[in-house]
Amino acid sequence: MDPDVARQLGVLWGKSAAKAAGRMNLLMCHLLDTAAVAEQIWDRYLAPSTKAWLQDVAGGPGRGRRFFAWICGIHDCGKATPAFQQMDETAARAVRHSGLTWMHTGRQRWRHDRAGGKLIRDVLGEAGWADDHISWIWPLIAGHHGKFPSVGQLCEPRIARGHLHGKSLGWRRVQSAVVEVFTRQLGFEGLKEVQPLRVPSRADQLHLSGLVVMADWIASDERHFPGIDDLRDVSLSVSRGRAAKAWEKLGLRGGWGGLTVPGNEVFQDRFGHGPRPSQVMVMDAVRCMGGPGLVIVEAPMGEGKTKTSLLAAEILAARFGADGVFVGMPTQATSDPIFSQVRWWAGKVAPGLESQVALLHGKRRFNREWQALLEEAGDSPDDIYGTVDEDALYGMSSFDIGEVLERRAPAEWFLGSKRGLLTPLVVGTIDQLLLAATRTKHVMLRMAGLAGKVVILDEVHAADVYMSQFLLEGLRWLGQARVPVVLLSATLPPAQRRALVDAYLAGAASSEDPPALDLPAPGGYPSVTAIWLEKSGPQRLVEHCPSWREDLNIRVEVLPELPQSAFAPGVRTDAVVTLLADRLHDGGCALVIRNTVDRAQETYRALRAQFGDDVLLLHGRLHAAHRADRTETALARLGPSTEHRPRTILVATQLAEQSFDVDADILVTDLAPIDLLLQRIGRLHRHNDVPRPAEVCEPCVVLTGFEAVGSYAPWILPASEAIYGRYLLLRTAALVCAVEDSSWNVPGQVPALVAAVYGDMPVVPDAWAEAERAAFAKWDADQQARVDTAQKFLLTRFKEHENTTLEGLHYAETKGADEIVQAIVRDGEPTIEVVIVHEDSSGYATWTGRRLGINGEVPADLLDEVLGGTVRLPAKLAGAAESELQPLDGWRDHPWLRNSRALKLDPQGQASLDRWAIHYDTDLGLVVDNRKQ
Repeated sequence: MDPDVARQLGVLWGKSAAKAAGRMNLLMCHLLDTAAVAEQIWDRYLAPSTKAWLQDVAGGPGRGRRFFAWICGIHDCGKATPAFQQMDETAARAVRHSGLTWMHTGRQRWRHDRAGGKLIRDVLGEAGWADDHISWIWPLIAGHHGKFPSVGQLCEPRIARGHLHGKSLGWRRVQSAVVEVFTRQLGFEGLKEVQPLRVPSRADQLHLSGLVVMADWIASDERHFPGIDDLRDVSLSVSRGRAAKAWEKLGLRGGWGGLTVPGNEVFQDRFGHGPRPSQVMVMDAVRCMGGPGLVIVEAPMGEGKTKTSLLAAEILAARFGADGVFVGMPTQATSDPIFSQVRWWAGKVAPGLESQVALLHGKRRFNREWQALLEEAGDSPDDIYGTVDEDALYGMSSFDIGEVLERRAPAEWFLGSKRGLLTPLVVGTIDQLLLAATRTKHVMLRMAGLAGKVVILDEVHAADVYMSQFLLEGLRWLGQARVPVVLLSATLPPAQRRALVDAYLAGAASSEDPPALDLPAPGGYPSVTAIWLEKSGPQRLVEHCPSWREDLNIRVEVLPELPQSAFAPGVRTDAVVTLLADRLHDGGCALVIRNTVDRAQETYRALRAQFGDDVLLLHGRLHAAHRADRTETALARLGPSTEHRPRTILVATQLAEQSFDVDADILVTDLAPIDLLLQRIGRLHRHNDVPRPAEVCEPCVVLTGFEAVGSYAPWILPASEAIYGRYLLLRTAALVCAVEDSSWNVPGQVPALVAAVYGDMPVVPDAWAEAERAAFAKWDADQQARVDTAQKFLLTRFKEHENTTLEGLHYAETKGADEIVQAIVRDGEPTIEVVIVHEDSSGYATWTGRRLGINGEVPADLLDEVLGGTVRLPAKLAGAAESELQPLDGWRDHPWLRNSRALKLDPQGQASLDRWAIHYDTDLGLVVDNRKQ
């Protein structure tokens, strides 16, 4: 090597002394450190399926590991430019002294990741690489800080006239040398030998990009990789030692590694009982699949779909090389019980694996099981890791205007959403998958956290048309990445089933449109639909079997609600009170589901006046501590029992609709679309051996919230129409009225009932036809508008699914703070969470009355109590909360509270927001006076 070039390699820096434990870290050292971390990732983390496609891309067995180390290590080659080297004054002096000089360009800047994209394109082109391989490699370099630019965004600002890239021959030589020397250190004879054999799919490229980010972040931790400033001390062997120690300290690992395909008898070992017919059906189906694919399990509530999915995941993982599982639930509340179940199952699969299960949702701190796992993180987990966004550290923001700094990202990776998704087994809300389908920063980390796993999504019917766009986009990417996916649903409309299948197959085929497939509807219920792609085309398997439990004959009654009740609260609650007084005079357990919080609070007041402490209330405007306690109480009082249960009436909102394991003797519910109505009915008579009083010994659902009399289309509660739309409610009301005082057989009739409402066959009486046409026109326009709204956030823009690289993927991406990004996958008006505190002349207190510091400072022993006061405001208060509410002064440096808005209640428990009068009532929760002050 030319002595001048060698001397220059000995001064090019990758981390300044301030960011490398007091000693400058050479660029070559950081590249080798990152490559060595990549080797650890390969040896101790990657799924067998991931290694298989990387071997294939790199040219065959034995080539994948070294290629993977190369692509991870070369990520920071763009730091070998004046644009980066001038950022630290001390280190820059040595660089200039070596003969690498530059002219100052004033305020002009050039990001080092984009510089790396430009540099690697040039160097690989000079080395004779094929254009198609250069085209997919450079975006991984240019996008390693979270966003993929277009090729036109790579070049330095024109006004800089090449000075940020380096205009001299010396700069050109040292830039080539950085790449060449690094490449030879890894054992390649030259750059030409690195060139891969084939171009991976875009999903695999996104997965690989996430792994590059992972390797970079680990190698950027100054605690494990302190600076080395003498080139003679830099070598791959030294970096391997550092990486091995860092890996051990971080405690990262893969999942179960290789599995033997389990037989049906394993079900008994995992769950303590033998499988039901539907569970055997699903396990047999996934054993027959000719490749990784999509499995849709449709079965009634209480059939054991979660256990089925976990055994199916085990079989799919063993057959197709997955090394973990992601279980996505519709809500935070439904995630917690599944977290415990998945941990139990994981420990049965491989002892010790239960410690590797992550819980991902915004309220996980209140899960005692999860809290115990994180105790050693201390009170400041966000402060353990510094930013790896070097340009920001040295005075140059890596974000465009409108974005926030990346300071929190590393902590989120290690202890939060980004890091959590990379653990082998993950339970969380479906949002984790939906966000992987958005054009947002660091989306590659989300893909890296899903690829190589089996993905299970429960209650997929709960995704509305807006959320479904992200679900379908996510399935496209998972299909292209060959990720096995298991979808669970009790009530899935046929059109939705077809859309899910088409999305996965289109992704698997890397095409805009799905390949043709004759997909029959299941012939019975429960059922399984499995599809996968072979070289000959798409394949499918559709089976059904009897349920383990006989159908329940559900009596359907209507309790008419008159239009004038919308303006007379007593009128709309009196009938419910009278009904339950009659049905529960000898005891029993009733579930009353209202479509709005205000309506639930009003019903609770009326029932409480009649039944006293027998009445419970559960809804989304209780603060976190009250909601957790009420949920526990409700599950205990309405849970299965072989002894007579005390009379209990639970008034709830849609919280009781999904994965809520109560057993009600009678259900009173507001009208809802048929699939959601059937979910509610699933809470009726769930267990056979529960003693029930004579008046409620037969299951009965009483529907209210509408009135259908005479030959006119029914009046439906306006609040219900605002939530669900009139069209689906009309069609559901028609089925209800047709069967009034008769019965439905559940679950046997479930598929037919759902198909009737969501299909296009006439179901409403002729007298309703005109009203139905008008409702459909409005519903159809609204559905299309919501689809159009979602389109602008989807990861792939319209008609770009056949693109072959990640170039420009983040064009017009969503920017902003976490709560903005998280909100884009949920439709509707934004809502905001606040933390309740009480304020008086002496200062602040928790919701229980315990005193805080003078500025709201929170002692460690009161943190959970303060966070327990977290409550979600209704959407109409979101704007006022954003502008009027801030963290308390004593919270601003607190890792858990610095982003929390405080809702200050006076000694009477009251406050106002934008002239809305609000107060928090111990029984009712947050109450909003609908009349402004």
